[in-house]
Amino acid sequence: MLDKNILIGVTGGIAAYKVVEVASRLKKLGANVRVMMTRNATEFVSPRTFQEITGNAVSVEMFGDAANFHVAHIALADFADVILIAPATANFLAKAAHGIADDLLTTTVLASDKPLIIAPAMNTKMFDNPATQDNLKILRSRGATIIEPAAGELACGTVGKGRLPEPVELCAAVEKIFTQDKFLSGKKILVTAGGTVEAIDPVRYIGNRSSGRMGFEIAKSAVNAGAEVVLVSGKSELTPPNGLHFVKVEAAVEMRDAVLKYFDSVDAVIMSAAVADYRVKNPAAQKIKKSAETLTLELVKNPDILRELGTLKTSQVLVGFAAETQNVLDYARKKLVEKNLNFIVANDVTAAGAGFGVVTNIASIIWRGGKVENFAKMSKSELADKIIERVAKLLHG
Repeated sequence: MLDKNILIGVTGGIAAYKVVEVASRLKKLGANVRVMMTRNATEFVSPRTFQEITGNAVSVEMFGDAANFHVAHIALADFADVILIAPATANFLAKAAHGIADDLLTTTVLASDKPLIIAPAMNTKMFDNPATQDNLKILRSRGATIIEPAAGELACGTVGKGRLPEPVELCAAVEKIFTQDKFLSGKKILVTAGGTVEAIDPVRYIGNRSSGRMGFEIAKSAVNAGAEVVLVSGKSELTPPNGLHFVKVEAAVEMRDAVLKYFDSVDAVIMSAAVADYRVKNPAAQKIKKSAETLTLELVKNPDILRELGTLKTSQVLVGFAAETQNVLDYARKKLVEKNLNFIVANDVTAAGAGFGVVTNIASIIWRGGKVENFAKMSKSELADKIIERVAKLLHG
């Protein structure tokens, strides 16, 4: 049970309706939930909705809660064990980053010394605007946890990054604040993420559908557990988590070089990247023009990074992933043995709620002794924590 006081700040974005489910989920987990809203937020969701869900009065006006609090913003700040702002508009980010306190929500945030979780949601161009990105950097530097928005179709009709993550992911971020334990302090973890891309010419490439989210969540979980983390990532649109060393690569051979550079100095390697099996033998130096009716590419095998690590490892814990579309457990068991892994995480990427481009996963962990742990659908953040917990048990004997 989550026996904590959770303060949710709702700002004026269309995604405010999703936060009703967040409040409901946290309440069911046993949390005491209070909600404060900006005036604009009340244009999207009624305060009464949140009041009925949480069982607590909703605070909107700076001086409108005299019957409930002596000084509203101080009382709310003192109440909270954690503050979650969702959705966080560009306007809120700007005010919070620069210490502007012109309403109840921003004043309460400024008066609080408790953990702050911020989930931005807005139009893609607004999110990518340098002003917004600078404000996020400021907030991160002050210790705020930023939950990256998801990509997809937005309320304005455009497609891109800016969607508020699903309620299950927001609740997992809140829970994580209270479950963090530095059980990997003094350990060094190498994580790979994202998909590698293999050039056809200077414009085109062969790639895959990996977003990198699973690997990024694993790296974040390891950081939260106190580990020194190196994250080697292929193609991904995600922002690297704070508190780690980030190495950006493109092709599989670049990822191999980066991994081998750090391998001897780490305690564990978690290879969640989707590494291309093949590359173009002779990439064109210039853009290939569309002339012939067909185009033939000769492909050659890429190095098998995981297999190479399996032969080189001494005391390191080595974890692999098997993203399959059929015979998932059989293929995963074969990979586990052939590549000398401690355990492997297997999933069917065709299953609803699993695989690429979503914030949830459905996976199994297969151990060398034959034991299989099957997990129901959960956020990738939650699965990352389970993986890191098992790596820690192996490292600590």
